[in-house]
Amino acid sequence: MVRRQQQADRALRPAMRSPGRPMPARHVERAFWRLIAQGKRTEKAALALGVSTPVAVRWFRHAGGMPPLSLAEPTGRYLSFSEREEIALLKAQGHGVRAIARQLNRDPGTISRELRRNAATRAGKREYRAGVAQWKTQIAARRPKPVKLAGNPRLCEYVQARLSGQLQRPDGTVAAGPSTTWKGLNKPHRADRRWATAWSPEQISRRLVVDFPDDEDMRISHEAIYQALYIQGRGALKRELVACLRTGRALRKPRERSRNKPQGHVTADVVLSERPAEAADRAVPGHWEGDLIIGLNRSAIGTVVERSSRYTLLVHLPRLEGYGTVPPVKNGPALGGYGALAMKDALTTTMTTMPAELLRSLTWDRGKELSAHAQFKIETGIAVYFADPHSPWQRGTNENTNGLLRQYFPKGTDLSRWSLDDILAVQAAINTRPRKVLGWKTPAEALDEHLRLLHSSGVATTG
Repeated sequence: MVRRQQQADRALRPAMRSPGRPMPARHVERAFWRLIAQGKRTEKAALALGVSTPVAVRWFRHAGGMPPLSLAEPTGRYLSFSEREEIALLKAQGHGVRAIARQLNRDPGTISRELRRNAATRAGKREYRAGVAQWKTQIAARRPKPVKLAGNPRLCEYVQARLSGQLQRPDGTVAAGPSTTWKGLNKPHRADRRWATAWSPEQISRRLVVDFPDDEDMRISHEAIYQALYIQGRGALKRELVACLRTGRALRKPRERSRNKPQGHVTADVVLSERPAEAADRAVPGHWEGDLIIGLNRSAIGTVVERSSRYTLLVHLPRLEGYGTVPPVKNGPALGGYGALAMKDALTTTMTTMPAELLRSLTWDRGKELSAHAQFKIETGIAVYFADPHSPWQRGTNENTNGLLRQYFPKGTDLSRWSLDDILAVQAAINTRPRKVLGWKTPAEALDEHLRLLHSSGVATTG
């Protein structure tokens, strides 16, 4: 009877290959991808789980930087790895099937099938081990689906032509572009890239509906194209075609990694998420946004804008002595005028001209010109926070003001030729210009109104 049952179990599934190196347990792999989704680096996620770094890097690369499994916990319908460990212990202690089922609150048939189907057999006898049982379960649970691009050559050819098609000159000849070699890395920094038609996967996906409105076989989602490019083993598109994407990334980047993280001069206490909530709604004056406008020959002018009144301060950044005559020294002073120390001193001089009650916080761009922010805070009492990388909308007031200032300081012009008096004249013009967002008041009038309210509330409180 037992032998017939074993033969029936084997008939339900194909012969399994030798285990070799066991697969990672699903709960470990799921925990790894949860840490990646939280923005952790691969090395730190591996350290947190006790997994070797090369193994974790291999998981990340083989999956193309995206989780290959659902991060939601599986339902209680299936045995977990901890339950399999409990089964192995109870079995080794001599407990029967029904006793084990009572301990785990499972049906005896579930335990019986588990012991028959997933027992280890390499030692010549059937022995239940939790690790081998988990590996066999994961192998049997796989349901691989054929890749759509691999089964539709016409669709694959269309996608590949839009990704990596050659450019053509007006006379019809091919414009080959620069000679490049893909090395399996991200796009080169300040170097030639491959010339191609370079449609994005979303453009390809949407254009298929336009070009083939009645052909349902010519349909594919942009996510399927990304997976065909990034996930190893799909085989539909060559991996080097990622060089034709705009980002040129060799691996996909989890979204949480691109958010504001402590890095370099941006420490954990000055990321934007630490900024007081009162700065976001503009109800309380005294919260500022700042940045540089850059000109020709490494010239610059600092701009600082108050969020509530839109009042603007311009920071004069003159060239330091020796610029253009003294050879540059590695790690030496930035003679262009907006090195860390020069920027800190100029910003301190400019902002301390304002009343103390209007100096609550300063939100700056990610630039390293304000890397001396700790000393700046000590000298002025102004808390400094840094916006997220590549997120100019988090300093939208400042970006809008910089656009207005470009009327006076156009791109491609030398900004170092303007004296402090010239800059103050532009500052006065901007602050006395009526603004729609202020109900056609000027920023100077709005700031004066805020000051009067602050002073009146202070007097009332004192009385």
